[in-house]
Amino acid sequence: MSKFKRNERIGGIVKILSDSPNKVFTLSYFTEKFNAAKSTISEDLVIVKKMMEEMNLGIVETISGAAGGVKYLPFVSKEEKKVFLEGLCQKILKEQREIPGGFLYLSDVLYNPEVVAKVGGIFAQEFGSKYVDYVVTIETKGIPLALMTARSLNVPLVIIRDENKVTEGSTVSMNYVSGSTGKLKTMYLSKRAIKPESRVLIVDDFMKGGGTAKGMTDLVKEFDSEVVGLGFFIDQLSEKEKMISDYVSLLTCENVDGKLVIKPTMEK
Repeated sequence: MSKFKRNERIGGIVKILSDSPNKVFTLSYFTEKFNAAKSTISEDLVIVKKMMEEMNLGIVETISGAAGGVKYLPFVSKEEKKVFLEGLCQKILKEQREIPGGFLYLSDVLYNPEVVAKVGGIFAQEFGSKYVDYVVTIETKGIPLALMTARSLNVPLVIIRDENKVTEGSTVSMNYVSGSTGKLKTMYLSKRAIKPESRVLIVDDFMKGGGTAKGMTDLVKEFDSEVVGLGFFIDQLSEKEKMISDYVSLLTCENVDGKLVIKPTMEK
């Protein structure tokens, strides 16, 4: 195997780490990959770590011990997050997006790979310390956001269905009251989807009354697992008390004097 120059190794290391967020790579992996000594790779990693952090491109974390190595964690600075979310607000408000039922048309935003990748990174940064085992969402609009969050956390995505599909095998069902319509509905999840005693992050696109989120939380409990966080793209503000209280939203929307107002959620 040919030898690689330092700039080539560094470029390769950055690519490998950023392509697999939250995955631990051993020094041995890189020594074999680049045909270099561990001491050389260690020096490369110091350079990569410093460069990534100085440019706000992410965090390279070193893990000590026999099973240790390095991993990449997504990072979005407060200023970058502010600019990104304010840009989304402007984009959403440019066109008439309100549809019957108090909802917003957001398909063009939620299916934009660049947008959902950034949102996934923000949620991963927000909930990364929770030691998440699964990211859970309900079909369909929240799937892209949840998928990119799962990718950034390097954990499986689990999708709750609103119909009982034969391809899911045996399922657990949960009746819940929709917080937006007040109607009784049912959600389903395969018995194989979540292992007992797991830590779950719920991610969804829109939170109105919180009924769906509460239903998902209750369903996760049926798997003897714990919801350690809830993240929503947009939270609709209203005087009506929501069915959940402890959650994170990136944007808020409300109708003020007949005018739609959307803005980034204030930092706590």
